Amino acid sequence: MAAAACSRLFQRSTGRILFSSKARSALSSPFLTRGHRLEPGDDELHQKSSISILKKEDESGTQIHSYSPTGFIIGSNQVFGPCALLLPAILQWNVSSHEDITEESVSLFHMIEPTFEILVLGTGARIEQIKPSVLALLRRKGIAVEVLDTPNACATFNFLNSERRLVAAGLIPPSVRSTAVDITQD
Repeated sequence: MAAAACSRLFQRSTGRILFSSKARSALSSPFLTRGHRLEPGDDELHQKSSISILKKEDESGTQIHSYSPTGFIIGSNQVFGPCALLLPAILQWNVSSHEDITEESVSLFHMIEPTFEILVLGTGARIEQIKPSVLALLRRKGIAVEVLDTPNACATFNFLNSERRLVAAGLIPPSVRSTAVDITQD
């Protein structure tokens, strides 16, 4: 009994583990050693895996298909009046001209997480100047701003979105003087 106690004390102090004969036979099994390797059978070598795609995701994401003085067709949605695109959401934007674009009206673009990389603003039929305080606010929030006329803003948004960039858009429909255009995709 004293020999067994000394043996246990020796095992604790040296960190060695002594195995019984039953444990040694289990560890010497070829199935539990590192060198054992499973190899495929002859019938498994010639089988190939296949994948069936049940639903293809649209590669280009949501696109602006057309614009007119009354609004936009975005994906399968018809939007009347100015809109904010915060994909996947499309919101009515409460501005009627470029003069209504204020710190308050752009707050929805910088309060969303994750923050957008680029905000594309379409100011109507022509490029209009945005208040410097609005641009400074967005710059402080880490959002790059591209101010364009609405036709070019739609094309820029589609391009950036097809590249999977974090892009948002604030679009004001072009005036009646400019003509409605359908944007066709190749």
